[in-house]
Amino acid sequence: MPVMPGAEPFASDPRDGSRDIGVVLSHGLTGTPQSMRAWGEYLAGEGVGVRGPRLPGHGTRWQDLNRTRWPDWYAEVERAVDDLRGEYRSVFVFGQSMGGTLTLRLAQERGDDLAGIALVNPSVTTLRRDAAIAPYIQWVVPWVPGVANDIRKPGVTELAYDRLPTRAAVSLTALWRLVRADLPRVRCPVLLFHSPSDHVVEPVNSTLVLEGIGSDDVTDVVLSDSHHVATLDNDAPTIFADSLAFVRRVHADRTGVPTDSISGTTAGTTTGTTA
Repeated sequence: MPVMPGAEPFASDPRDGSRDIGVVLSHGLTGTPQSMRAWGEYLAGEGVGVRGPRLPGHGTRWQDLNRTRWPDWYAEVERAVDDLRGEYRSVFVFGQSMGGTLTLRLAQERGDDLAGIALVNPSVTTLRRDAAIAPYIQWVVPWVPGVANDIRKPGVTELAYDRLPTRAAVSLTALWRLVRADLPRVRCPVLLFHSPSDHVVEPVNSTLVLEGIGSDDVTDVVLSDSHHVATLDNDAPTIFADSLAFVRRVHADRTGVPTDSISGTTAGTTTGTTA
């Protein structure tokens, strides 16, 4: 199916050929790379290599998402990680919502390959009562009302499906169980952003992550002026700046390269693709 205009994946590498820090940015369930593009453009402008994959089943029509499962989404992010690992000295993964769930799974499975992770309102559970019946109705009720556009900032719209495909949502719950059970396996540096006024992913999710992960290097940032899609909301500048400082610090700790040697002077241009 044709990809929605604006939902294309994106990529950028520094023009001067330097390959210090690379970041994969993963969007959430029913969303598209549009919700991560501004973040990627900011990082690219500071000399960071970026990849923003479009997860299978996303950015076309909601029926396509019901034909995919969490291993399909995970594999797409993992491919982007492997792409960067072939070129960059330090590779990070950033994820929002379900993208954060995938990021946590990558840290559990590929921890030695990642320099660190950043999470924005990651999901590992839900308190919604209707979620309990979803496995029983998924084959007769193909979708339920959507979860997109939980944004506090006026005039901003998330490019996402207007409904939540049921079978895809049930697959996400299976991923949640795996991720929660393996949280102690997350040992790389973690930067976590969470919004107390998130109307999609309840605050208990970030609490579970913070209490469960095994990392000794954890930074928790409260986003007091944003709802769920915080990368498009009022606190986006905080997310962008703090994540840049995070990758530079962790990279310097790992490699001994001073942070002031990595600047925007090597920035490339973030480009979309139709892949």
